Amino acid sequence: MSRGAGLGRIFQGGRARSRLDARRVTDLGRSRGNANPPAERTRLLEGTYVSTAFVVMQIGDPELDQLFDRVILPAIESVGLQATRVDRDNEGSLLVSEILEFLEDSEIIVADLTNERPNVYLEVGYAMGIDKSRNLVLTCRSDHHPENPGWQRDGSKIHFDLAGYDILFWDPSEPDSFREQLASRIRRRRARLAPVAEGDRSVLDTEWVQAQRKTASQPMAEADITTYMEASFGLSATKPDRSPSDLLRAATDARIRTFGWPIGVILQGGPPEYQPRPGSDGIVAEVNLGSDSVPRYDYWALRQNGDYYLRKSLFEDQRNPSAIFFNTRIVRNTELLLYAIRLYDRLDIDPSTGFELELGYGGLNGRVLRSSSANRYMSRSYTCSQDQFVTSYTGSLQEVEANLAEIVKRLTAPILGLFDFFELDDSVYQQIVEDFVDGRVT
Repeated sequence: MSRGAGLGRIFQGGRARSRLDARRVTDLGRSRGNANPPAERTRLLEGTYVSTAFVVMQIGDPELDQLFDRVILPAIESVGLQATRVDRDNEGSLLVSEILEFLEDSEIIVADLTNERPNVYLEVGYAMGIDKSRNLVLTCRSDHHPENPGWQRDGSKIHFDLAGYDILFWDPSEPDSFREQLASRIRRRRARLAPVAEGDRSVLDTEWVQAQRKTASQPMAEADITTYMEASFGLSATKPDRSPSDLLRAATDARIRTFGWPIGVILQGGPPEYQPRPGSDGIVAEVNLGSDSVPRYDYWALRQNGDYYLRKSLFEDQRNPSAIFFNTRIVRNTELLLYAIRLYDRLDIDPSTGFELELGYGGLNGRVLRSSSANRYMSRSYTCSQDQFVTSYTGSLQEVEANLAEIVKRLTAPILGLFDFFELDDSVYQQIVEDFVDGRVT
C-alpha cells in the first residue's frame, strides 16, 4: 500500500490529546476567545479583508496534497486565517510575481520541507531575506529527522542551513496531533507578531512598589522569615480605574487553587485581620502567621489602576528549610503568570495591552536545590552562593498566554542557574507547566 493510501486511511482515526493552548491558559474555567488580529490584511473574501497564511510545500504529491486538505488547511482556518497556496489561489499573473506577493503580504508562512523541494527552500530563503523569519512556521515529515527510526542516510533530510531552526515534525500516522500542534504554533506565532496597543508603554510604579516592599518586609523580618518570593506587575499606559469592590471580585476569581495557598490568597471565613481591606488606592491583604512553629507570611496589594504587588514566604520552609525545590519554583512562577492573565481578564483588560512583570527571590544563599517529588530524582547537590536575584518580563498579555511554558522558563532558568549552573531540558518546563494547567502538580 502506498504512503498516500495509508495516510488517507488513518485520517479516519481518533483525535490525539491536545497540547497546551491559549484557551486553556486563560480559562482554567473560562476564556476570552481569540486576541485581536494583527494589522496585516491581504486577501479580500466576501467583501472584507482577512489575514492569510501562505503555504509553501511540494505540489502534486498525493500524500502532501491530502495533508494540506485535511490537516494544514483546517489548522490554519481554526485560528482565523485564510489559507492560500499558489497552485490554488493564483489570479492569472506571472507565477513568480504571485509567489513573491504571497510571501510579502501574508501574515503567516507555513513551509513544509518534506522531500527537499528546491522551490520550498528558495521561498523560505526569500522570506528570511525580507525579514519575515518570525512569520515562518517550518514543518516536515518525521522521517527527515536523523533521530527518527525511519530516517535513511541516503534519503530525504533537512538541509544543514535550516537544521538549527525550530521545525515541527509530523508523523503520517498521527494527523490529528499534527493539526493541533500546528494550530497551536501558528497561534503562538501570531501572538508574538501582534503589536502592543498603540501608545502603550510598559510601566511599573517604582515608588508604589517600594512602599509595598517596606510594608511587607518589616513583619517578615520580625518573624525571622529570610527567604521569600516577591513579584510586581503592571499594565501599560492604558490603565483601568476600578472600585475596591471590583478589584476584590476580580482577585477572588483569579485565584488558582491547585497548589497550597494560592497566589493572592484570600482566607474566606478566617480572622478579620487576614481579610482583604479596601483603601483609597485599591485593596491590600496580609496573612501573618509569624508566631507559628514554622512562620508563614503572605502580603499582596492591588491598585485601582491594576498595579499588583506580592511578597510571600516559600512553601519549601514547610518541608525543608535548607532547600529550594526546582519543580515548586516552576509551578509558582507558572501560577503567577496565570494569575496575572486571569486577573486582567476579570478586569476586562484588552489582551494586547502591554504588561511588565518583575520577579525576585531572596534568602537563597546556602540553600540546596532539591525536588519536592520523588519522581524527579537529582543525582547530586546544587548549592546557591548568591542571596538575591531579580528577573523581569516585558511583553503583552496575549504573548504570555500563547507562550506560557517558554516565558516560565525565561523567568525561572536564571534563578535555577544560580545553583551551580543547574539547567533543565525544555521538556521538563513544558511538562510541569502543562500539568499545572491541567490541575496537577508534578
